[in-house]
Amino acid sequence: MKNTPPHAIAPLPSHVAIIMDGNGRWAKSRGLPRTAGHRKGVEVVRKVVEYAQGMGIQTITLFGFSSENWKRPQDEINDLMKMLRTYLRSETADLHKNGVRLRVIGDRSAFDADIVELIENAERLTADNIKLNLVMALGYGGRQDILHAAQLVSDHAYRENRKLTREEVETLFPQFLMTAGIPDPDLMIRTSGEQRISNFLIWQCAYTEFIFTETLWPDFTKEHLVSAIEEFAKRDRRFGKVKTTQG
Repeated sequence: MKNTPPHAIAPLPSHVAIIMDGNGRWAKSRGLPRTAGHRKGVEVVRKVVEYAQGMGIQTITLFGFSSENWKRPQDEINDLMKMLRTYLRSETADLHKNGVRLRVIGDRSAFDADIVELIENAERLTADNIKLNLVMALGYGGRQDILHAAQLVSDHAYRENRKLTREEVETLFPQFLMTAGIPDPDLMIRTSGEQRISNFLIWQCAYTEFIFTETLWPDFTKEHLVSAIEEFAKRDRRFGKVKTTQG
């Protein structure tokens, strides 16, 4: 694998989203319980946040727990919640010290009250940090996000007591998504070889570049991130337009 200095890569994606997949398979291949894979995955989260900040990426969004993940065995959910508590308690101070702003998107209603409090405290503490935006998708589903935004637009029209124009809806809709104020991802990476987005940022990824890697999340390194960004830099992003030739 190449070892290109990150500062030499251009253009650099401003926002990288990652579907962190493969923890269970990583553990199974080593004869370990799934929880061991999740614990290793949390270690990689810490490192990837450091890598992203060092490379000059402005926003990184990590798909940590989907709305569908609540259907997993209760023992596994309990372990995941323990790890989430531990991460928030142990990492919030360091994120703040390093100028990282933490924001969590997703439905918090199913999380225990102490976890919601930890999330809110971390968001409040880091709210003014500007060196890196770390977005954690927890209890998140892309379809649910779109339906929720549509309901809010409908409520807005009801309060206005009038039919909104198409232009008004187009302007309002992104403001009601859970990612309001966050730029759409330039690059989406999914680990483990699966080639689907699994209900993640459906609206936001309309013009995102996708890179799928066979690497399991616990094995994901700085070199894998650099390789993905090198591939991104080669892409011709036209956003539906025809590229014009200069000269």
